[in-house]
Amino acid sequence: MVVKGEESDKILELFLKIGLDERTARNTIANNKVTANLTAVVHEAALANGCDRAIGNLLYTVATKYPANALVHRPKLLEYVVSSKIKTPARLEAAFSFLSNVASEEFKRNEFEEACGVGVEVSLEELTQTVNEIFEEYKAVILERRYRTNVGELFGSIRKKHPWADPKMAKQLVDAKMYELLGERTAADDEKPSKKKEKKEKPAKVEKAVVDETPAQPSEEELNPFSIFPAPEDNIKVHTEVSFSNGSVLRCYNTRERLDNHLKVTAGRVFTRFPPEPNGYLHIGHAKAMFVDFGLAKERGGCCYLRYDDTNPEAEKKEYINHIEEIVQWMGWEPFKITYTSDYFQELYELAVELIRRGHAYVDHQTPEEIKEYREKKMNSPWRDRPIAESLKLFDDMKRGLIEEGKATLRMKQDMQSDNFNMYDLIAYRIKFTPHPHAGDQWCIYPSYDYAHCIVDSLENITHSLCTLEFETRRASYYWLLHVLDLYQPYVWEYSRLNVTNTVMSKRKLNYIVTNKYVDGWDDPRLMTLAGLRRRGVTSTAINSFVRGIGITRSDCSMIRLDRLEYHIREELNKTAPRVLVVLHPLKVVITNLESGSVLDLDAKKWPDARTDDTSAFYKVPFSNVVYIECSDFRMKDSKDYYGLAPGKSALLRYAFPIKCTDVILADDKETVLEIRAEYDPSKKSKPKGVLHWVAEPSPGSDPLKIEVRLFDKLFNSENPAELDNWLTDLSPNSKVVVPNAYAVPSLGKAAVGDTFQFERLGYFTVDKDSTAEKLVFNRTVTLKDTYSKGGK
Repeated sequence: MVVKGEESDKILELFLKIGLDERTARNTIANNKVTANLTAVVHEAALANGCDRAIGNLLYTVATKYPANALVHRPKLLEYVVSSKIKTPARLEAAFSFLSNVASEEFKRNEFEEACGVGVEVSLEELTQTVNEIFEEYKAVILERRYRTNVGELFGSIRKKHPWADPKMAKQLVDAKMYELLGERTAADDEKPSKKKEKKEKPAKVEKAVVDETPAQPSEEELNPFSIFPAPEDNIKVHTEVSFSNGSVLRCYNTRERLDNHLKVTAGRVFTRFPPEPNGYLHIGHAKAMFVDFGLAKERGGCCYLRYDDTNPEAEKKEYINHIEEIVQWMGWEPFKITYTSDYFQELYELAVELIRRGHAYVDHQTPEEIKEYREKKMNSPWRDRPIAESLKLFDDMKRGLIEEGKATLRMKQDMQSDNFNMYDLIAYRIKFTPHPHAGDQWCIYPSYDYAHCIVDSLENITHSLCTLEFETRRASYYWLLHVLDLYQPYVWEYSRLNVTNTVMSKRKLNYIVTNKYVDGWDDPRLMTLAGLRRRGVTSTAINSFVRGIGITRSDCSMIRLDRLEYHIREELNKTAPRVLVVLHPLKVVITNLESGSVLDLDAKKWPDARTDDTSAFYKVPFSNVVYIECSDFRMKDSKDYYGLAPGKSALLRYAFPIKCTDVILADDKETVLEIRAEYDPSKKSKPKGVLHWVAEPSPGSDPLKIEVRLFDKLFNSENPAELDNWLTDLSPNSKVVVPNAYAVPSLGKAAVGDTFQFERLGYFTVDKDSTAEKLVFNRTVTLKDTYSKGGK
């Protein structure tokens, strides 16, 4: 329910009283879930009349991060916060970890206080001594790097020794020690570190590649993001509490006997599953899901199923099934076993019959519109209390195809007056006279996701059922169903969806722009589908590195900037993509003092740090009296900040010689440059500042190798087009620019589909599948310019 009017003003006033700034308070009110949690926390803490900002910030953290399985202990934690016994984020995070493990079991005060550092005070003298010791240990590095020193690593060492120290005090001591050791900060300290160059060359309009920077000291969770998950043998604690409208509360957990039986089957190993629906191509959000599901199993020495959630035969295709299996392998993951929800259709049917027998399901005849209306009004279906025997017969009729499609459904008998709409008698089965891609025409009734998902998790003995946050409200239904059927209950944990700027991630929207040909298929390089990213030249290593860097957080509604992904792509390709010379928009340069027909074979580097004695690190480029440079590297009017070619000005041809413009041939309009005349300096005594990339005629009168280059950019202009009503109008007309006749060095002609190169000064490019024997096609993977690292990784 959306907070409006006077009620909204009261809540805003409450949030301001606890020290939230107005912007944060208003943003919080826009999120109903956080608003409800924070309001409850403030009243539980008895701070409705206000508190200082430090305590208010901790209350906000409690409202957003407190473990749901330990709500019974939240008032105790708030006592510690209000009394300032827990007064730092580090202590609060330790409290969350402790309480998450305790769940609803007995709260042991001594163990809690020890785990959270309650009463532990680090004196100024102790902290000063530790800072001095750490600075002595890192002194050589600090003196070398000065104010570019990674202070995060220093703070990490301090936290390791004094986890409960005041972080503000630690920062003051570190800042003071840096000043004592280094003195005033200089202009040189603010310069960005750069890679060493062989020569003092200043390329024309060079887009700088990513600068290597020392990463901050990683936390334990960054080193091992899976450390937050419990062991299978600990899966006996209360998973969740389901509150019913009659005042009763269902506490969902495994009995010791049930857990022991599960552990016998799994031998105590972790079992996870990656459960995509085969109704479209996987996108980068699925890469995060794969990382979580397969990654946890791999880290714990366990197993991960690839399970196709194929409960909707109308939307599923064999094409999608094949694609998913192939792309999972490309991403570097190996399934323990490939299964289908449809493999369990018989077991699911038998359990549905048992659900009816136990009085927890009934056959309903309401239309979809009537079901929607009754749910909105929290009204029971007229058929909710029909006799069990009647529902059993009707369900059998449904199975045998004796009831028309749309005339009956099987619904779970949950709680129509619940505050959780996912307990409003969800549909378990519906009739569909549609053949199934995997099960064939054996069935005409199909289970719903809400019914099948949790049961198959249990049947496959999944230890950790991991999903995105939009499924959090389905926890109640998930555990209710397993409870009433007396089935093993996996540990469920939700994490935030991966949302990337300037694209859409909804399968519905992706399907729309693909089927309506706004893009060139599911593997269009502009899409964030994994097939599209692969075709663009992005490696699975870069994608997994990007996903790992984001972490497995529960921060909802977060939007990850596209340049963060591009940073990881550059980091990978900078190590793996050999350099070559390509000119996108050629401008002819005739070198008048080099004999026509004379061709020199020069050495060009594949790698910036190539050793002169390593012949494999070089390739040959022809140099003749006709070369081509980029049109943008020539101007008729020179300026001080321009390092390209201009009349009377010199520039260095990369790996070759300096040339000086001596004449310009113009078209009849006296503006368009047709050709440049130049002289080269074979002695290389002149030292021009500008460095140009170029391609020469390989032999007299023959053009260089022609290639097609596709320059891809952001698909949408807005960062979040999905929130726009007319989102299709936000498609960028410049997301794909085709350069049909670029020039390349001859060695590039041997490239194969999927090969990736750095076109010097232009970016990273990969050979596209549209290439033919007559002409290669290259897709731009990413430019050389990096914006993400400038703002921090």
